[in-house]
Amino acid sequence: MIMTFDIGNTTIALGIFRGKKLLVNWKIKSDREKTADEYGLILCNLLGYKKLSCQKIKGAIISSVVPPITPVIEQAMEKFFKVKPLLVGPGLKTGIPILYENPAEVGPDRIVAAYAAYKKYGGPCLIVDFGTATTFDAVSAAGEYLGGSIAPGIQISAEALYLRTARLPRIEIKKPRAAIGRNTVSSMQSGLYFGYIGLVNQIINEMSAELQTKPVIVATGGQAELIASDIKAIDHFEPNLVLAGLQLLYEKNRPREKK
Repeated sequence: MIMTFDIGNTTIALGIFRGKKLLVNWKIKSDREKTADEYGLILCNLLGYKKLSCQKIKGAIISSVVPPITPVIEQAMEKFFKVKPLLVGPGLKTGIPILYENPAEVGPDRIVAAYAAYKKYGGPCLIVDFGTATTFDAVSAAGEYLGGSIAPGIQISAEALYLRTARLPRIEIKKPRAAIGRNTVSSMQSGLYFGYIGLVNQIINEMSAELQTKPVIVATGGQAELIASDIKAIDHFEPNLVLAGLQLLYEKNRPREKK
């Protein structure tokens, strides 16, 4: 079995794979204050809860956009599982040319998601990741990472309304009954929900026009389930796209397994 980590700004998504099969996955809070011992105990407890043996973990791979947490997870894996994780970044073979002006600027999670979507659906494709930020990534028919777009996530937008205004409350983000809100909360929900659908549709339209063809649209990320069903352009919803991509990249870069 291998363990995959997608370390994001808000949560760490982790999965346990046996071959290509995702056995189980969890999300835990991204906490820069936790030590390697604390993370190690969390991981062991999660495995124990599912009656999975820590000794069965033979490898690991990490994609991270939070550099301070990365070495802590590495230490936890080496101390508790006797495994040195692979890191998505320079030196790891992805097989996907990155045509960004500065490839080092692209978040590793975006490359992993692009790789997974292309391997499963071919290209051209667009990946919409509804996370802390909402990212849009374009992959050509030849499997090249072309670039993309970054917008504030819907949760960030809601928090900005609460924090930067005197009288607007913190609200639950959900689909309102009507676009015309009849109180402050429903008015905010309308602006956030329908406004975000408009944002996503317009960026998809603009990118599709630049690609000069209809790409496959793949949605993923923690907020995708909330809103993706009302975005008709989306072809596939893959909640564990990055974890699946990490498993594929581990296989592509597999070190010699310990006996």
